[in-house]
Amino acid sequence: MDERETDLPEQDGAVTTEHAGRRVYTLTIIGQIEGHYTLTSENKTTKYEHVIPQLVAVEESPDVDGLLLLLNTVGGDIEAGLALAELIAGMEKPTVSLVLGGGHSIGVPLAVAAKRSFIVPSATMTVHPVRTTGLVLGVPQSFAYFKQMQARITRFVTAHSHISEQDFLRLSQNTDQLTTDMGTVLEGEDAVALGLIDEIGSLSAALAALYKMMD
Repeated sequence: MDERETDLPEQDGAVTTEHAGRRVYTLTIIGQIEGHYTLTSENKTTKYEHVIPQLVAVEESPDVDGLLLLLNTVGGDIEAGLALAELIAGMEKPTVSLVLGGGHSIGVPLAVAAKRSFIVPSATMTVHPVRTTGLVLGVPQSFAYFKQMQARITRFVTAHSHISEQDFLRLSQNTDQLTTDMGTVLEGEDAVALGLIDEIGSLSAALAALYKMMD
């Protein structure tokens, strides 16, 4: 077995490993995706302004051959999450995502943005409509904005996965499962069956797929 070189994880939750001459950059995206507003210190957050330069560095670096994304999210800023997802989807280097625990709301586009997506059997994907906090004006423009934002998410998810637009909207508008909300919680096998995620698998399967892409 070839020796593996491992850099210690940095404060941003990233680590670079080397195996058989291939270098993999592993990036963890956890908690809430923090956008333009800073969340409280009690919240586990992923700051999108920290992740953006990391993604650019991975794409540009001749010393990195592939990207592994480990996801356990509870939602967050929609535009910040979509910005990260678009960057991941636009990378030429091999990318694989692995959902651990949960992929909630904006975590869904992040999971499907990779060229290959995995989910462990015990993890879940939560699909629900766009929501907001704070002041909302009761005017037609507000509802048009929500509709536009939902359409952006739906287009991205359906373009980067195998789920149909009809199924995705049906899941997000489901009123039979969550007691105080709309939406659907999909377990790993259900997410794969619907085409939202590519495969059931854990770390070894995700790494095997990534090394196959790199080769």
